Amino acid sequence: MLTKTVAFHLQKGGVGKTTISGTLACQSALNDRKTLIVDCDPQGNVSSWFLEKAPKWELADVLQGRCYVSDAIVEVPKLKQLYLLPTFGIGGTLKSYSETKLNEEPFVLQDLINEVSESFDHIVLDLSPGLGMLERSALIASDEVITPMTSEVFSLDGLEIFIHELEKLRKNLRSNVRHNKIIINSFDTRIRQHRDIYEAAMESGNYKVYRIPVDPVFRKSQEAGTAPQLFKVKGRGMKEATAKVFQELYRDIWS
Repeated sequence: MLTKTVAFHLQKGGVGKTTISGTLACQSALNDRKTLIVDCDPQGNVSSWFLEKAPKWELADVLQGRCYVSDAIVEVPKLKQLYLLPTFGIGGTLKSYSETKLNEEPFVLQDLINEVSESFDHIVLDLSPGLGMLERSALIASDEVITPMTSEVFSLDGLEIFIHELEKLRKNLRSNVRHNKIIINSFDTRIRQHRDIYEAAMESGNYKVYRIPVDPVFRKSQEAGTAPQLFKVKGRGMKEATAKVFQELYRDIWS
């Protein structure tokens, strides 16, 4: 079976891309699938979540030929079957590379993913906000992109822009990346605006729309450096509704 690579992206910040991509990668690992998460965000948030110390090598070193990809991939200490190709923003190396060299080699991330795909069952890419060359290169490398958003009008505007830009990317760089899933993060069914945004997202095209409820387990598990599914304080952990969404996402993506 071919390895499937999934990216989470919307050019707007603060919609939960890192939280969702990291939690889904944890779900995959907990389902006993050897999983790689690639930190394509120069801020390195998902790397800071799962690693206490900066490793010797990071993604930018691989892309610039300073080390082999196998040298840079590290096993996440608290979760068997989860591996990370990290970014710690050391001197802004990944950002600098994306602004200077990436225009000359837009398929470099695709080549990297192809190189490691035989070693992993599932690959997840965590992207930064924006739609520069780094994000475009990551989208080209993906089989599927899923859009997280929040229950705000601005997120709907961002979704429209993203759909348009993705179509251009498909044409100009001959990308076959699939896009048919939207995730509304921090959804509260009691708030009318949230319900309205959900209905608008449902009507925006042929998309399946998932709703992740407000859940403090994400922040707490990130502070503890562990999977949200495993985090518990006084017997309380992830909400049942949250767990169901990630189990459904996992099945829909990798069934």
